[in-house]
Amino acid sequence: MKKKIFIALIASASLFALSACGMSGKQVTAGGSTALQPMVEHASMDYMKKNPDDIIMVQGGGSGVGLAQVAAGSFQIGNSDIFAEEKSGIAADKIIDHKVAVIGFAPIVNKKLKVSNLTQQQLIDIFSGKITNWKTINGKDQKITVIGRTAGSGTRVNFDKYGLNGATEVNGPTQDASGSVVQLVGQTPGAISYVAFSYAEKPGVKAIKVDGVQPTYENVKTNAWKIWSYEHMYTNKAHKNTVENKFINYVKNDKKTLEELGYIRVSEMKVDRDSKGNVEKIK
Repeated sequence: MKKKIFIALIASASLFALSACGMSGKQVTAGGSTALQPMVEHASMDYMKKNPDDIIMVQGGGSGVGLAQVAAGSFQIGNSDIFAEEKSGIAADKIIDHKVAVIGFAPIVNKKLKVSNLTQQQLIDIFSGKITNWKTINGKDQKITVIGRTAGSGTRVNFDKYGLNGATEVNGPTQDASGSVVQLVGQTPGAISYVAFSYAEKPGVKAIKVDGVQPTYENVKTNAWKIWSYEHMYTNKAHKNTVENKFINYVKNDKKTLEELGYIRVSEMKVDRDSKGNVEKIK
């Protein structure tokens, strides 16, 4: 009985501490992009060790959720793979963009599939449903299973825009998280999908080239590999919180972790790209 009371007291104290932190403006919820989530989770743990009075809560949900929730004031930080201007219904003028990294996206297939390269037109035809069997590509009679992402996914927006030239994906099974995509592709013979580079080397799947170009970090930096995006951490102009800005700067400057988890520092890019997709070389 005493043990139960003791545990209850600890739980109550923890809740009180969380409430106190929230009341003092030291609790921050950062949610949205699952492509950026590994970095934010890792950084939050390190950050809280060094700043024990601050609490960083990390959630996924997709870029659309991140943008909508930060604009509504429910999240202090909205993580996104896309510019706010690219998402309909988001008041981009009410939130502030902080570009913290760059990430590449790659088509992935089931590892047992004997395909290592696709032309961009083949990629478009597969994802739009025009090519439905791998025999069209490599001679093996095997059904193609296209696994997409849910509509709110920033990964999907970027892949459709820069990988498929705006083509509409065929209706089929979808997943709302990168980890789930990898798992399903690895379990499904003949499956194809797309994920951030940081997920592309997981067991059971492999990344493939497009038009002979390897999905590498160096190729992203020069835009030789065009399927990439900035990783954004948005804040709400109306809700100023010093902790959120301190944490964003921590993420942005954590070079070692960014590189270890498969992200590129913005300062390493040789090109700049705006929300409309226009690319300029950085002088």
